[in-house]
Amino acid sequence: MGLNLTQKIIKNHLVSGKLIAQEPIEIRIDQTLTQDATGTMAYLQFESIGIDKIKTELSVSYVDHNTSQMDFKNPDDHRYLQSIAAKYGIIFSRAGNGICHQVHLERFGKPGKTLLGSDSHTPTGGGIGMIAIGAGGLDVALAMGGASFPLAMPKVVKVVLTGKLNPWCSAKDVIIELLRIETVKGGVGCVYEYCGEGIKSLSVPERATITNMGAELGATTSVFPSDNITKAFLKAQNREQDWIKLNADKNAKYDREIHIDLSSIEPMAAAPHMPDLGVKVTELKGMKVNQVAIGSCTNSSYKDLATAALILKGKKINPDVSLGISPGSRQVFLMLAKEGLLTYLIEAGARILENACGPCIGMGFAPNSKGVSLRTFNRNFKGRSGTKDASIYLVSPEVAVASAIYGEITDPRILGEYPKAKSPKKFVIDDSMFIYPPIDGSRIEILRGPNIAPCPKAEELPEKLVGSVLLKTGDNITTDDIMPAGKYLPLRSNVPEYAKHVFEGIDSEFYGRAKEKNGGFIIGGENYGQGSSREHAALCPMFLGIKAVIVKSFARIHLANLINFGIIPFMFENPQDYDRIKQDDEIIINDIQNQLENGNLVVTQNKTQNYTFTLKHSLNSEEIEVIKAGGRLNLTKKKA
Repeated sequence: MGLNLTQKIIKNHLVSGKLIAQEPIEIRIDQTLTQDATGTMAYLQFESIGIDKIKTELSVSYVDHNTSQMDFKNPDDHRYLQSIAAKYGIIFSRAGNGICHQVHLERFGKPGKTLLGSDSHTPTGGGIGMIAIGAGGLDVALAMGGASFPLAMPKVVKVVLTGKLNPWCSAKDVIIELLRIETVKGGVGCVYEYCGEGIKSLSVPERATITNMGAELGATTSVFPSDNITKAFLKAQNREQDWIKLNADKNAKYDREIHIDLSSIEPMAAAPHMPDLGVKVTELKGMKVNQVAIGSCTNSSYKDLATAALILKGKKINPDVSLGISPGSRQVFLMLAKEGLLTYLIEAGARILENACGPCIGMGFAPNSKGVSLRTFNRNFKGRSGTKDASIYLVSPEVAVASAIYGEITDPRILGEYPKAKSPKKFVIDDSMFIYPPIDGSRIEILRGPNIAPCPKAEELPEKLVGSVLLKTGDNITTDDIMPAGKYLPLRSNVPEYAKHVFEGIDSEFYGRAKEKNGGFIIGGENYGQGSSREHAALCPMFLGIKAVIVKSFARIHLANLINFGIIPFMFENPQDYDRIKQDDEIIINDIQNQLENGNLVVTQNKTQNYTFTLKHSLNSEEIEVIKAGGRLNLTKKKA
């Protein structure tokens, strides 16, 4: 039996386990990336492991999230990150060099390699033929120390693309359509592997747009073959030596198939407040728009912004619309400037924002109250933009520009001939904003500001869990809901301060209640913890004494993060028990260690309502060991 592309790459990196779907495996990690919002804690954890130098082929520390620098906190974090990189052998990408996923695709991504990143959109690398996986910062820290990465062997979904996109239709429309079909939880435990004649018409940046938003499917990752399109991209980046040909065997087996005819795709939009609420733009025609934002790791490539510039040439944006442009990298920005395309954007009335994540994570450029904002981003969760009552629509650059011109949601096909930008045969190469580490960093002093607090330690699992239900939530709770970002990002390196904002947008009294009751339990619905990789959504609740999270189902990365920090991830054996349980109920789980070890069902008592119910878990023996030790960091130190 032949192997699909996913199996080929994983097999080449397999440390333990077998290529059997949903069975536990461990894989070797070639490359890692961090960004500054998650990186500070990841490196604090790496320091505590006690290793003198990274063990990966390549690790890069990017600064792209916390770039506003409203006070000392962000610049102190950046100084810490730079000193850590120099000491331990990590490449440091300075603020202004660009968004980690776009820059990594340009300068470091290699077909056939594994990449683990402390950001949920790390699967962007699948556009160049990598198995690129988002994870919590602790998993990345351990990988930098030479540890293998544990996961369940994914199911592989074959996505067959046929036909060719029509003018004014884009890769963004493809992934929004796939999200409409699959939903934000349809890809949990899966890799989406793209193939078919249709992929030959998609450039690497277009493929990367699709793999980037595969994170919104809940997927482990997404991947395209490495072919002549990939080779041409790497050659244009002066990295042709990094190319290898990679594709699935002709007789490869898959768990299921999806077929999409690219010629049938129309301009799409994801409506508020979920990426899977896809509708045709024609259905929204005429809706007034207040703001348009083009950028993020999804749509900030040269191809995206050059297309936007060519559409805007000789035109003005509507006076009622504010248009912001965030180039994905310094390379993109330089090329736009050198080719005169930046002039078209400025003359049209666009505001040029920094080469950073910015508005996508709620760091600036918030919409007006009750405003309608069209964004080429990957998430439109309620409040993520910084304005809780704003309506955020996710669209392609083509739809974004057309709507900015007319002041209302507009089908870009009315603009006539499509000025699609061609992929450059040679990109501008200037790597001067990468700081490479010295050969010997042993004498480097690590610089810590007053906002950098030590990583909090979890306690070992007791014999009995007792606590109150501190909060009961519904379905699709995001990590943004658990730990808001935006203005709070500078607190990522200070857990005691950041923990004051746990569930702030859902229940402003949660922190006080958790402190008063010395922790307890959280109850949730389906797809709990979807969204970003931020391990603080587990780390801060652990700091507040959360003993277990009990839900109907979990998102992949958050499930792993809960385990990493010693919080037991339980699911209801009987979904009706979710309806019965109430906030403030007292929960008791006796003989918890033996119950975990003796099967996947755990008998639990609701003392307040005087009944017992059954919980289930998916923990394997190694993960139970992690839970008993009080988290993966504790266990790693214990074994060392």
